[in-house]
Amino acid sequence: MTSREPADANAPRTRPGYGAGREALLNAAIHVVANAGLRDLTYRAVAKEAGVTHGLVAHHFGSRDALLAEALAYAIDRSIEASSLRATTARVEDFVDDLTELVTSNPDMQAFQYELLLESRRRPELVPLTRKLYETYRAASREGLRNLGIDDEALSHLVYATLDGLVMQQLTVGDDESTRRHVRKLREVLEAVKLSY
Repeated sequence: MTSREPADANAPRTRPGYGAGREALLNAAIHVVANAGLRDLTYRAVAKEAGVTHGLVAHHFGSRDALLAEALAYAIDRSIEASSLRATTARVEDFVDDLTELVTSNPDMQAFQYELLLESRRRPELVPLTRKLYETYRAASREGLRNLGIDDEALSHLVYATLDGLVMQQLTVGDDESTRRHVRKLREVLEAVKLSY
């Protein structure tokens, strides 16, 4: 299965275990938006995906906007963690070490975020969420570069924009090796910048 192939829509859904319900609902919301678009995000669609009643979705989130905001925060947190964007070592070769696998292992997580970004062009009320998305990723990029010994706000913005483009290309074209190759090149550039400090 490539990063572009959708999950089997006919696969049976299982009920989430006790305590895992909220996370299952967030993952279900992400899946619905990634595969059907933001306009199809309803309590019923999320409930069907998660294998629960739509009343449970309403109980957990209270509104569609709250569900969307929490799903976005969840997607961003998981993506930053899974990609190694916040490098925890000073080794450049560890920076975004898992970026390619992030897209390959859970393309819905990334598609969900891009769907939200694109929908915000048509729905201005979503712009605060998209600003939050970009602010959070840029801050994580800056933190990751600082951990590498590079403290340059403009460069961290450029690095994030590069990574964002690589994720989008891998998500839409499915060329994992291209992403790996370009991440290696980005690390070479960052190593040169680090040596110049």
